[in-house]
This record gives sequence, C-alpha cells and structure tokens, in this order.
Amino acid sequence: MAQVLVVVDAADGSAPKPALELLTLARRIGQPAAVVFGPAAEQAVPTLASYGAAVIYLVEDPAMLSHLVVPKVEALQQIAAQVAEGDGLAAVLLTASTEGKEIGARLALRLDSGFISDAVDVAAGEPGSDHAVVATQSVFAASFLVTSAVTTGVPVIAVKPNATTPTEEPTEPVVQRVSPELSAAALATEVTHREVRGSSGRPELTDASVVVSGGRGLGDPSQFEMIERLADLLGAAVGASRAAVDAGWYPHSNQVGQTGKTVSPQLYLAIGISGAIQHRAGMQTSKTIAAINKDPEAPIFELTDFGVIGDLHQVVPALTDEIIRRRG
Repeated sequence: MAQVLVVVDAADGSAPKPALELLTLARRIGQPAAVVFGPAAEQAVPTLASYGAAVIYLVEDPAMLSHLVVPKVEALQQIAAQVAEGDGLAAVLLTASTEGKEIGARLALRLDSGFISDAVDVAAGEPGSDHAVVATQSVFAASFLVTSAVTTGVPVIAVKPNATTPTEEPTEPVVQRVSPELSAAALATEVTHREVRGSSGRPELTDASVVVSGGRGLGDPSQFEMIERLADLLGAAVGASRAAVDAGWYPHSNQVGQTGKTVSPQLYLAIGISGAIQHRAGMQTSKTIAAINKDPEAPIFELTDFGVIGDLHQVVPALTDEIIRRRG
C-alpha cells in the first residue's frame, strides 16, 4: 500500500492533536507514515504508533529546528523520493498552520505537484476516478464547500485542525532514522532566539475542540471574565470578535475571523456576537455552532445549530451554574 507522509510538529517530543487527526485521515487513503523533526523526535513514537503510524521517519538533525523551514522541506523531498521508489507515495499531509502551509507550498513546487491549502476533509477518490485523493475546502469566506484534487504529481495537502476526531489504531511501526543532505541555502538563515509565549492554561485557539467567543454585546471588557470562566469549565479556548479586539477588550491573538484566526472546533459558542461576515469566515466550518444574543435578527442565528435569544448576562451565569451542578 502506498504511504501517506504525515508531517508531525513535535519539537518538544510530544505528538500534538492535529498530527493525530492527520494520521486518522491518512488511513483513508493509504498507509500512514509519520515524519518527525528534531532531537526529541523519538519521544513521540509511542503516541504516533497508537494512532496508526505504520512507518515513522525520525529526522533528529538539530538543523531542523535551528533554521527556517527549508531544511524540513529538503528532508521531506528526500524522504518522498525514497518512498516513491519503494512502496509508492499517495500524498503528503500537513497541519494548516503558518509553517505547515509554507512547507507544503515549497514541497509541492519541488515535487512538481500541486498544493491544496486549508482543507477540512480528505478522502480517497471515487473508484475509476482520475484522482486517488480528494480534499474538501471551505472557500469564499466559508460560504461554499468545494471538492479539490491535484491533477499532476503527488498531492500535498494542508488540513485545518479539528477536521476530524482522532481515533486510535495501534500498530507496530517500522522506525527509520533519516539523515538528510542539506544544501548551503537551507542553512543560510538561522533562528537565533526563541521566546516561549506564556501559557494561559487553555488550549491553543486554532487547535481547540471547543471555543467560547465573546463580542461587543458583552458591553464591558470586564465581562470577558465570565467568558473565561465558562471556557475553563468546558476545557475550551477563548475567542473574540473583531469589534471586541478593536475596542481593546481582548488581545488580537484571540480574534476569530477573516482578519484573525480561522477555527473549526467540534463546538463553537458565540456570545454577544452579531455574526458579521468577517467573523463568520473564521468559524463557519465549526461542527456545531451555538449562540447567545438578545437580537433575534442577528445574522449569527443563520448559522447556528442551537440559539438562545436572551440577555447574555443572565443566560451565561445560568449556563455556568448548570454545568457546575451537573458535574456535581
């Protein structure tokens, strides 16, 4: 069976949830094969094996992390060539992060193939189809879903986090250590300093399976404490509308929308957000959408699976108390 290379960002030795989602998707289209970068790559092997990685390529060269993306691109190019000569290469899957999309675009160019970005699903093509792998994308500010396929070469696809629920399928992987040959150009730009952002204790916004967002309807920046409390009860990330961010109520790093971050969680809860197209573009592909707003004509209700028309200052505390009560 042809391999599907899954690029794993495991700089600290752990396999992040988006990588496990990619392994789950990879099983639909071929044999999952993880490519892990960095000196701590081996620490991720047990987790990757639990989620079906039949082959694991460890690229432990410190240059993978001490330089910009080109060393990873060259390593992937060499692994792809090796796999293509052996079992065959069905596709390359990456997480649709800023780095993942840059690596994917550069790799597709080197493989003389095509690149699909921001996919929300990946599947095998129909029997008899010219395309072995097809991807679903959300386009035009999330107004449409389209099916896309690469027509030449090996498809390179960047998939949004939370595209699927990761499922375990334990296997005994073949582990290979890879020492790629890197060009002088790949080492020309070096990372001289890294600063770890302080943790809020909440999930990263783009990776979270539950997101609770607040907007100008909160009426006051101090009301985000209410949003944070509800988010913590749900194990959720906190988001904000552009209006709330522009007003200085919450950091720009938490903005959800066309000019902020795009999220696709299992549950998106919009509180005091009207649902302008700018915001909808950033959350419309969420699996389940719920909203609380006092305006029954708010555009957000056009998207919601569940909606509460009411005063959020009464509804949210009541919801919070009910969650606490049910958890005993």
